[in-house]
Amino acid sequence: MKTLSRIYIILILLFLFAPIIVMMLFSFNSTRSTAVFSGFSLKWYRELFRDEKAAEALLNTLKLAVLSSVIATVLGTLAAVGLSRLKRRWVRNTVQSVTNIPMMNPDIVTAVSMLMFFVFVGSALGIASRSFATVLIAHITFNLPYVILSVMPKIRQMDKHLLEAAADLGCTPIETFFRVELPAILPGVLSGLLMAFTLSIDDFIITQFTKGEGFYTLPTYIYSMTKKKVTPDMYALSTLIFLVILTLLILSNLLQARMEARRDPRKIAARNAKKKKKLKEN
Repeated sequence: MKTLSRIYIILILLFLFAPIIVMMLFSFNSTRSTAVFSGFSLKWYRELFRDEKAAEALLNTLKLAVLSSVIATVLGTLAAVGLSRLKRRWVRNTVQSVTNIPMMNPDIVTAVSMLMFFVFVGSALGIASRSFATVLIAHITFNLPYVILSVMPKIRQMDKHLLEAAADLGCTPIETFFRVELPAILPGVLSGLLMAFTLSIDDFIITQFTKGEGFYTLPTYIYSMTKKKVTPDMYALSTLIFLVILTLLILSNLLQARMEARRDPRKIAARNAKKKKKLKEN
C-alpha cells in the first residue's frame, strides 16, 4: 500500500511539474527549437534584458502585483477583524458567504462584469473607461477574498483574553490592534499578502478585459506574441518568475513556522525555565 501511495505521489508531481521542467530546460537551449535541445547557453537570458517591451511588461506586472497585494492585504485584514467582531452570527456568515463569491465565480464572468461596470462609470463621468486604475481596482477586488480567507483562521485561533487584558492595562483599541492582535495574526496576513501577490502576477483574463490600450502585463504580452511565435526569451523570463515565487513561498513558510514556534507554550515555558536558571546561577 505504501509503495502504491509513493507511486501515486510521484505521478502527481510529474504531472504538475513536468511542463515547468521542460520550459526551464529549453530556456537554456542554444537554438530556437522547442523539440531538440542543441546545447546549453545563456543566450535567451541575455536577449531577455535587451527586450524593452518585455522589460516594460515585467515592470507593469510587478508594479500592479505589489500595489494590489498591499492594498488588498490592508483592506482584507481590516475586513477580517471587523467580521470577527460582528455579534450576530447569521450576519457574519452571510457577509463571509458573499465575500467568497469572487473565488467561486469563473474568471470570465468577473472579467465581463468588471468591464461593463468600468465602461458604465466611464461613460457616466466622461473619463477613460479602462486604464491602469481599472486594472488595479479589478486585482484588488479578486484578491480580497483570499486575504480574508487567510487571516480569519488566525483570528479564530487567537486568545481573546489577550485583547481584554490589553484593554484592562489601558491600551486604546488602536494600540490593542497593533501591539496584540496584529502580531498574533501576522502569519495569516503574510500568507494572504503572498497569495495576493502570486494571483496578481498570474492573472490574464481579468487583466485582458480591464486594461487600457498600450498597457501590457507579462501574461497579456506573452498572449500577444502567440499570434506570431513565442520567443525563447519568454521561457527564460517565466523561469526567473517561477524561481522568485518558489523562493518567496519557501521563505514565507520558514518565517511562519518560526513565528508559530515562538508562540508554542512548551517552548515559551522552556525559555522561561532557562532564564530562571540563569538568574539563580548569577
